[in-house]
Amino acid sequence: MISLDINLNVLTRDLSLYLENQVKVGLFGSGVGLSLVLGFSAAYTCYYLVSVAKKPQLVAGGKKFYQFLREQCPVVSETYYPTFWCWESRIQTLLRPFVTAKPGVTYRNELIKAADGGQISLDWFDNDDSPSHPDPASRPTVILLPGLTGTSRESYILHMVQQSRDLGYRCVVFNNRGVSGETLLTPRTYCAANTEDLETVMDHIQQTNEAAPLMAAGVSMGGMMLANYLGRKGRATCLKGVVVFSAGWDVFECTASLEKPLDRFLFNSYLTSCLQASVDRHRPVLEKCYDIDHVMKAKTIREFDERFTSIMFGYPTNDDYYHDASPVHRLKSVQVPMLCLNAADDVFSPSHAIPVEAAKQNPNVALLITCHGGHIGFLEGLWPRQSTYMDRVFKQFAKAVIEEGTLLTDLS
Repeated sequence: MISLDINLNVLTRDLSLYLENQVKVGLFGSGVGLSLVLGFSAAYTCYYLVSVAKKPQLVAGGKKFYQFLREQCPVVSETYYPTFWCWESRIQTLLRPFVTAKPGVTYRNELIKAADGGQISLDWFDNDDSPSHPDPASRPTVILLPGLTGTSRESYILHMVQQSRDLGYRCVVFNNRGVSGETLLTPRTYCAANTEDLETVMDHIQQTNEAAPLMAAGVSMGGMMLANYLGRKGRATCLKGVVVFSAGWDVFECTASLEKPLDRFLFNSYLTSCLQASVDRHRPVLEKCYDIDHVMKAKTIREFDERFTSIMFGYPTNDDYYHDASPVHRLKSVQVPMLCLNAADDVFSPSHAIPVEAAKQNPNVALLITCHGGHIGFLEGLWPRQSTYMDRVFKQFAKAVIEEGTLLTDLS
């Protein structure tokens, strides 16, 4: 309790000096208001330090992977201090796009053909000025997968590109079909369950940079797609390691959580409208196969998937699609080191659906669970403009996989 007492004393002293100098009259001047402010501040500080700021839970299926993370990624053992004025999950989720800076990144765009005649947009950050890896042929490459409606311009993607640049690595962002401004050539978009486009991208990147070590990071739906890809491929993948952020492990539980009144109002309706806007943007090619007017009347993500996504990818029912899209069912087949960061208060991926027991059965899987952080939030610091806890996890794990990956060759 010594450190706690010191913190409270310092806080009380600073508040007293500030209020005495700035507030001369009125309630505070009487001393009553000052006592109330100091008392509330002390109580809030105690609550924050005891109940909010906590070390994350690290769950790993094998001792070797667990020890690797503890030694090579010290962030997994550190107390996570959420931004003290916005640690609540919904506030973290809503504020991150607005309060975090967007680092300046210049991409090189590449369009590649898919087997069905469609095109996939890749945004490359080549990092040709890399001092640690000057040879582009062997420069480590990080493949980034954005969320449901995200692109290479999302703040969380830009921050990971910045972290990779600092490490001397190259990045390539896999944009899902039709979301980053490119023309949709065929009546097909994307979903969490279908990994054909991702497999095409992986093969293309590997062939383009045969000597470069590859790893990948996926966020939200991008993380779900990446986990499903690993579950399908087993050891037949070029990736040395994977990190997944805020993935929805069980789609049934995710949609049920997002359909609660407050979360439907704050998140579900907005995301549904974003999905519909993307469909409407490509109406000329899509309306040949789907009832777009019916799709545009959907009020929730579930209704959108029932009317569009599950039909597009040939599922008998939407429940069949949701079962196939849930990475929890493929976790046992993952054969590549995969670290997964989730917040226990994430309404997009509720804590009871995080596959703790399944992770314990696979030596290649580790879960890192924070008490707070929301969905792709993980804000920290007084004014969280720059790096977040999620960014620090990404940077340390990427560096560990690329530079100490030989320690992960046999985790069984």
